[in-house]
Amino acid sequence: MHDLRKTLGQDRYPGYDVLAKRPGPSWNEQTRRVVTRRLSIGVEPQFFTAEEFRTVSAIAARIVPQPTARPPVPVAMLVDEKLFRGESDGYRLAEMPRDGAAWRLGLKALDAEAQAAYGGRFHALVEGLQDVLLARMQSGELKSPQWGSMSSKDFFQKRMARDIVLAYYAHPTAWSEIGWGGPASPRGYVRLDFDERDPWEAAEAGSGDEATVRRINRHVR
Repeated sequence: MHDLRKTLGQDRYPGYDVLAKRPGPSWNEQTRRVVTRRLSIGVEPQFFTAEEFRTVSAIAARIVPQPTARPPVPVAMLVDEKLFRGESDGYRLAEMPRDGAAWRLGLKALDAEAQAAYGGRFHALVEGLQDVLLARMQSGELKSPQWGSMSSKDFFQKRMARDIVLAYYAHPTAWSEIGWGGPASPRGYVRLDFDERDPWEAAEAGSGDEATVRRINRHVR
């Protein structure tokens, strides 16, 4: 698996904290409510069993490895909340069950593959072996009968990796890392040409010396 720590660990927007926008004119009340709910997410899964949650957490750690210098985005909990609420994309492949059922089937099949190949459940394997299994899933090489009518490749691409990546980038911590300011409502954006920045957007390292960029980003609202 590609190690995203090299990307996610870079401080591309030094001094920028998207939550500084919370009381200001950039966000409306709906955005504030959504962000507050994401920041106050619980610590105990409501959809996954404890064993399933350990596997989801292990998968998330390999798909979106996170820097250790800041609190982690609770990716597995965000996926759990999505499934508990019954939220979905509104479409799916004919061969795949509904989202929650697809996750349960996929986790059961992945554990069966891990047991057959390495003698242990997925979350108990060392990271290198986890990466091997995930790479084989991504390429569709996992063929255990436990997958049923759902292919391992489809589960990886259409459900598992999609839900995990979307969960990561739904969180304000990730917004700060990529310099995003949240929904452009009600303020919107004015300077839309290449390499132009509105005053309420974060400045990126490389567009000036770091001290200047950091000073700009501390005042973005």
